Amino acid sequence: MEPVTLTTERLLLRPFTPADVQAVYTACQDPAIPRWTSVPAPFGMAQAHDYIARSQEEWQTDAQYRFAVTTKADGTLTGAVSLFGMTLRSAERQAEIGYWTTREQRGNGWTAEAVREVARWALTELGVERLEWLAEVGNSASRGVALKAGFRMEGTLRAKISLRGVRRDAWIGSLLPGDLGLPSETPHLPFPG
Repeated sequence: MEPVTLTTERLLLRPFTPADVQAVYTACQDPAIPRWTSVPAPFGMAQAHDYIARSQEEWQTDAQYRFAVTTKADGTLTGAVSLFGMTLRSAERQAEIGYWTTREQRGNGWTAEAVREVARWALTELGVERLEWLAEVGNSASRGVALKAGFRMEGTLRAKISLRGVRRDAWIGSLLPGDLGLPSETPHLPFPG
C-alpha cells in the first residue's frame, strides 16, 4: 500500500521519514518504551535509522502500517501508532494495534486521539472487522489509552508475549466496527449469556 496520512483536530499522523531519526532516537532513550514494547534496548542511532527504514519498507509490503504521530501546531513527534498482524484477505479480517508515546508528551491525550483515528481508518478503509490490542499485564498506561480509544477489555492471556527471552502475561482488548457505530460486512452474533 502507498503510505497514507491521517489527521485529527490536533494531530497529523504520517509515515516516518529520515528526518524523524533524531526524534525517534531521543524518544526511545526513555526506559519505559523498550520496557513495554519490542523496541530494542539499548536503542542507538543505528536502531533509529533501522526503525525508519523498516517502517518505510513495511508500508510497501503491507507487513505493518506505522504512523508518526505529530502535532499540527508545530510538528512535534508525540509518538507512534502501528497496525500489524493483519489478516485482511481472509474471512478473519483482523489486525493488531500498538503504540508508544514520548515521555514529554504523555498526559495530553495525543495517543488516544491517534489510536482512535487509526482504528477508524482500519475499520473503514481497510475493512478490519476486529482490531486487537495487547499489552503486558501491568502496563496500565497502555491500557488507559486503549480504554479511552474505545477498546473493550476481554481478559488476560497467559504467557502470550515473548519479550527478550521471557514469556509474559498479556491483557487483551478489542474494538469492533459496531463499537464506533460503524457497519460491518460480517454480522456479529454475541453469546447471549
